[in-house]
Order: sequence, then C-alpha cells, then structure tokens
Amino acid sequence: MKNRAGEFIKQPSGYLSFKPGKLPPYPAIDYDSELIALLSEADRLLGRLDGVTQILPNPDLFVAMYVRKEAVLSSQIEGTQASLTDVLDPEEATGKKQAVSEVVNYVNAMNYGLNRLTELPLSLRLIKEIHARLLESGRGSQKNPGEFRSTQNWVGPTGCTLMNATYVPPAVPDMKEALYELENFMQNKDGLPPLIKIALIHAQFESIHPFLDGNGRIGRLLITFWLCNKGILSQPLLYLSYYFKKNRMEYYDRLMEVRQTGNWEQWIKYFLRGIGEISTEAVETAKKILELKTACEALLTENKNNYLRYVDYFFEEPYITKKVISERFGVAQPTAGRIVDFFCEKGILDDRTPKKERYKTYVFTKYMDILNEGTEL
Repeated sequence: MKNRAGEFIKQPSGYLSFKPGKLPPYPAIDYDSELIALLSEADRLLGRLDGVTQILPNPDLFVAMYVRKEAVLSSQIEGTQASLTDVLDPEEATGKKQAVSEVVNYVNAMNYGLNRLTELPLSLRLIKEIHARLLESGRGSQKNPGEFRSTQNWVGPTGCTLMNATYVPPAVPDMKEALYELENFMQNKDGLPPLIKIALIHAQFESIHPFLDGNGRIGRLLITFWLCNKGILSQPLLYLSYYFKKNRMEYYDRLMEVRQTGNWEQWIKYFLRGIGEISTEAVETAKKILELKTACEALLTENKNNYLRYVDYFFEEPYITKKVISERFGVAQPTAGRIVDFFCEKGILDDRTPKKERYKTYVFTKYMDILNEGTEL
C-alpha cells in the first residue's frame, strides 16, 4: 500500500521491499502546536549548546573527547563491545583490539568528514568517502567499504531471510533513484527548518540502507555533518547516539511507522525531543568539565603556571604513564615521576595499577567519571 513516505513493492521472488517516496513529504508536514513547541525548544537548547564553546577554556580538547565518546556510543548500538575506557586505556585495549579499532575508525571518519566539508558539499560522493574510512578495518571491512551495495540487503534477527525479515530496504534500482533524490533534497534550498530537514534526511537514509554494513553509523554521522555544514553548530558537539541507545525500540518503531503509514510527524517529534535532551546533557557535561578544571587549578598552590600545562594534557589524555609524561614534555624520567606523584598527592590522578612496580598507568578518574556516563556496556 502506498503512502506519502513510500510503498512496499513485491519483488519477482516474492519478498516485499520498500521504495521511498520523494522528500519533502506530500501532503506537507503538519505543524501542530506540539511540533511547533518541540521545534522551538530544540532550536533554543541547540543554540545554548553552541554557546558553551565560548566559555570553555579549550574547546578543542572538549570536542576531541566528545567525538570519542560518540564513537563509542554509536558503535555500541551496532554491537561493538568496547567502552570509552577500552578506547582510552592502553591496558584495557589490548584484549579488545578489533572493537577498539572500530571505534577509532569512527573517530577518523568523523574528523575526515568534517575536514572534507570545507571542500565538498554534503553529497553522495562524500558519504561514500566517509564510509570507506568507517570500515577501513575490523568488522565490515570485507563488505565493500566506500561503495553502495549492488545486491539486496535486509534487516532482522540472526538467521532471518528476505521472506521473514523485519525490514527489506529498496531493491538496487529503487535504491539508486532514492539516493539521487536524497542528494537533491540535501542540497536544495526549500525553506524547511533545518532541524526538520535533518530529521527527514536521517530517516530517509536509514530507509534506503545503501551499504552492506555501517548504515546506522553513517546515518548518525550525517546528523552532525549537516548541523556543522549549515553553521547551526560551530563545533561537532551534538550526538544523538546516546538518545537512540536509551530509546532504541522507539527509534526503530518510529522509523517503521514512517514506512508503513507515512507518519512523519511522530518521527520528527521523537527526533526533536532527542535534540533537546542531548543538547541539555551536553551543556551539563561541559559545565562539569569546566568546574573540574577550575577545581584542579585551585589545588595547584605551588609552581602553578608550570603545572597547568599538565592539567590541560590530562583533559586530552586521561590515562597516562610516567614514560608518556617524560616523552610528551621532554623531561627526565625522575622528573616525570615527581610530576605524576605530585598530581596523585593532590588527588587529581589515581594509580590505576597500584600493585605493579613498573609501567604503572595513572588515570584522571574524576574526568573519566563525567565522560563515562551512558557508555557502560
């Protein structure tokens, strides 16, 4: 049956695949009072989040760590068994090399995409380039990284077939047509509110499912790329993976409802709630980090200016060793030892491996406690 989101088409072998309709939907989105209120609130909270970068002492450090947190959350949704600690702590990472490499690939794909947006518009070409980085190694690296699929795929529980899958994306010819139309929609100036437009883009991309693997991660990356490309965010600070992870069943249900009934409004409302919720959480996280930095600096009553550079580094790399301090700052090993001991005495660093005589790892625990919220497996 056809609706304004598309239709399910019976293929020659008997299964039903979805053929998306064009965007924007027709009839147009119904801006009822609830949707208008949610859009206004999401815009306000997103603007507040963007303003946070103006008060952070070093926004680049915060953004770099936040990107890593998003990489962990987005990869966890796809089944990657790695926490933020696994990614940052060399000792933890040794037993989860493949999982950690998948998260690292996500960070690389994010950074690559943001850099390329200064040269290319958000396009199919750029999406394929980002996908190649995302699946450069690890799970999915054998599934044509950087290339749209040339065969039918499907979504569902392990062992399901095309005939009993939860969802079957467009057949290849329909996929190609839908991708072309999506690219036009992304680049057209149609007057739609940006947050409404990216809600439509994300849902449409997930329905098209153009890759053999990595569709969910690429779809979530698109949200941040869009907001940065349009100047809505000056820094890549908004990531909906935590919201999608917490509300996973509703996420899938709303997308299926769009495909089956054309109910774009409920999907958009769900999406806007996520924008508001995650914007608020990101602002609170930034405030906690700022307060922690201020508290750490207050403890440096002696030789303060010299020690501040180490505090900044701990916010960049919260798992450190004396050898790392020696190499990073060009100081002798005994000096590096005294520096680390000083920060342990001040309660800023904790000895991660108290029983080991050598090669100890120290952790900026209070910082990791802030970052780890929501990333536990």
